[in-house]
Amino acid sequence: MSSALHEAAELCESLKRWLLEDAYPMWWLHGADRERGGFHESLQLDGNATGAPRRARLHPRQIHAYSQADDLGWSGPHEEAVKHGLDFFLAHYRRPDRFYRTLVTADGRALDDRAVLYDQAFALLGLAAAYDTLDDDALRDSARDLHEQLRAQLQNPAGGFEEANPRVLPLGSNSHMHLFESCLAWMDLDHDARWQATANEIVELALLHFIDPVTGLLREFFDGEWRPIAGDEGRIVEPGHQFEWGWLLLRWVERTGEIRAREPALRMIQFGESLGVDAQRGVAITSLLSDGSVRDPLARLWPQTERIKAACIAAETTRQPEYWAMVAAAARGLLKYLDTPRRGLWRDKLNVDGTFVEEPAPASSFYHIVCAIAELEHTLKRVL
Repeated sequence: MSSALHEAAELCESLKRWLLEDAYPMWWLHGADRERGGFHESLQLDGNATGAPRRARLHPRQIHAYSQADDLGWSGPHEEAVKHGLDFFLAHYRRPDRFYRTLVTADGRALDDRAVLYDQAFALLGLAAAYDTLDDDALRDSARDLHEQLRAQLQNPAGGFEEANPRVLPLGSNSHMHLFESCLAWMDLDHDARWQATANEIVELALLHFIDPVTGLLREFFDGEWRPIAGDEGRIVEPGHQFEWGWLLLRWVERTGEIRAREPALRMIQFGESLGVDAQRGVAITSLLSDGSVRDPLARLWPQTERIKAACIAAETTRQPEYWAMVAAAARGLLKYLDTPRRGLWRDKLNVDGTFVEEPAPASSFYHIVCAIAELEHTLKRVL
């Protein structure tokens, strides 16, 4: 076993101990709202709930995190946790047109009734996780119905989907990335052809439009015809999304045998590592411009988790040992965010000077953390 692979295995054990002994119990005990239902949007760093309004992504992400808890070794009530989040989400976010609204109060009253593609993508992911855990066919039917609504109301004639109806510009690659993620999840659970068809369509969109043909970098914002929008906004490149898209595209290659996305995916992962990681802090930063210059040096938590996932799948796909060094470096970076006075919480933003922004821990980050630890453990089990 190489030294980097050995270090990655040791770091995985540290992350799993934190997850099973601290994080899952913390967010079930303090993050679940026993009075009003559902999950709190965020926790203060002393473990107390903030009472903040709850975004649509919150409950699907928490459902997804707890759906993996049993497989990862948590002895707590993972099915109860999944159902706790699902009940609140279906009761308070689902609109009469069967889309899911953007924001509700802590007690479930609608604050923003808009339905945007990003939130529908996470609704599909949460339904997949709940279906996998609870084995309720009504959840599969709800997911198929939501997919039909997306096709009927948000289909873009130029490919992919609109962000909302009426049209909102710019269009984004990020919402499509999470829809792609959801379709991959449903491909594993439901043999209906719609899931792979939509996944394939998003892959085509990425290869033709999202990924710059000259640089190989994936851009974020586009006009209605999938051209990068004018100005700096059309040049934005997020290292975390190079990692996340790379991971998803390589998963698609594994499932379909279509190898044409392999090299673009690996190239994005390599660019994310070479251009988007601050060597001094050892973490992936928020954003660059397409010429590789730094746009925002703040380092959020979530890109660190995507760096782990991307490095894991690249290591297994290529068998190149340098990716295990990337895995270990990314895991060390993530651990910095988990070093809090109250175990089981996390920091979200690391400043250029190495200090963290003092703010509550957002519950929505749990999904990123759990997915990274799961990817790391499952990859290690296959290669060791």
